[in-house]
Amino acid sequence: MTTPPPAPRRGALALLASTQLLLITDTAIVNVALPSVGEDLGSGSTGLSWVANAYLIAFGGLLLLGGRVADLLGHRRVFLGGLGLLAVASAAGGLAPGADALVAARAAQGAGAALAAAAAFALLLLLFPDGPARHRALGAFAAMGGLGGVLGTVLGGVLTDVLGWRATFWLNVLLAAVLAALALRILDHRPGAVLRGGFDLAGALTATAGLGLVAHALVGGAETGWLTARTLGTGGAGLALLLVFAAVETRAAAPLVPPRVLARPALRLANVLAALAQTTLFPMFFLVSLYLQSVLGYAPLGGGLGLLPLSLVVVVVAPQTGRIILRAGLHRTMTLGFVLLSAGTLWLALALTADGTFAGTVLAPSLLLGAALPLVVVTTNVAATAGAAPAETGLASGLVNTSQQFGSVLGLAVLVAVATTRTGATDAAGAAAETAGFRAALLTGAAFAALAALLSVRLHARERSTAPADRLPDPY
Repeated sequence: MTTPPPAPRRGALALLASTQLLLITDTAIVNVALPSVGEDLGSGSTGLSWVANAYLIAFGGLLLLGGRVADLLGHRRVFLGGLGLLAVASAAGGLAPGADALVAARAAQGAGAALAAAAAFALLLLLFPDGPARHRALGAFAAMGGLGGVLGTVLGGVLTDVLGWRATFWLNVLLAAVLAALALRILDHRPGAVLRGGFDLAGALTATAGLGLVAHALVGGAETGWLTARTLGTGGAGLALLLVFAAVETRAAAPLVPPRVLARPALRLANVLAALAQTTLFPMFFLVSLYLQSVLGYAPLGGGLGLLPLSLVVVVVAPQTGRIILRAGLHRTMTLGFVLLSAGTLWLALALTADGTFAGTVLAPSLLLGAALPLVVVTTNVAATAGAAPAETGLASGLVNTSQQFGSVLGLAVLVAVATTRTGATDAAGAAAETAGFRAALLTGAAFAALAALLSVRLHARERSTAPADRLPDPY
């Protein structure tokens, strides 16, 4: 594949990174708007939770399929299709007459986001081969992710207050249309490496249904209980379908996930590390915002702005991650990132007090976490996609995006359950009880990050001993 000249590559990177910004911003915007949605549509807390959960389930369940479809049909084509579906579903959300229609629109948004995200990441892998250029590109993605969380919170608060919650959905329509128009111009010259061959329909159905049911069980377990028949039945059915998927892949002529890919131990471990990173990071944003609002008394907009210093550090550090990897090595940088993530989360947990202040409890550890975030995100993405052939870029992006999404869903479910259990078990009341719950949840997150730091050392040792077979050498 001919590499495009630097200027078009920079334009394409800006477009793809902006897509990442849109997808992250969308999630945060809708979360801020949920209380207003409930008031307008007369929906209770359970219905509102599914406005968020429907998106997460569809997004997590379809990422793997989206990546493989991009390999088969063309990455640019699937990217544009995903943006189009996201725009149409957002318009349906903006016009939704009731909660059920809005939940359906959010599920369709998740499907569009899965297609766009998987194709965008695959295009990035095609544009930037292994090495410093890819590290810089992934750093731009990480920076947009950090910025998107805060930008979404701020925009969500402003749009909901000024124009109403429906404006948050119409903003998606506008931005998706702009990105699609730019993609038609900027990505026209990209030939793309498209995999020709059959399509594994049985694998696609079992993988998508299995991942969707597991996501459904994870996001619903915190509400209905982990040991209820509904949660266990849904989760068990999902796991059973994933086992069927594994059996199908060994017999399919053109498998959705070729067994030889999953046979690479280093790739499997890299995806586990990508999931563990989000298991700590994603709930941390949620818990910090909740602490600022429910304990320290900030308004929702103030709770989002409290994460602004962290996001600014991400934006500063992320573009430098490639240079850090070049000097320290990929796996040393990865281990450093997870150590900083564990230390920052531990520091934050121990600093929380019921009568604290933002400057005295959240600010300093959040700066450390802002430095850790791009280090772990970029290095785990590099490790999980290194050595992917052009015809496997969609598959590689689907795998790592699925790992990250399920890490986010699992982390939020587990850490919120820990916080709720600890809050209910403490003898204190009010803010003190809530603080104890947040502290317990963050300590659990720090433990996940510490486990990831240990596994990152094992990944380095494994890759050094098996690099020729796995095609995943560490060039640093």
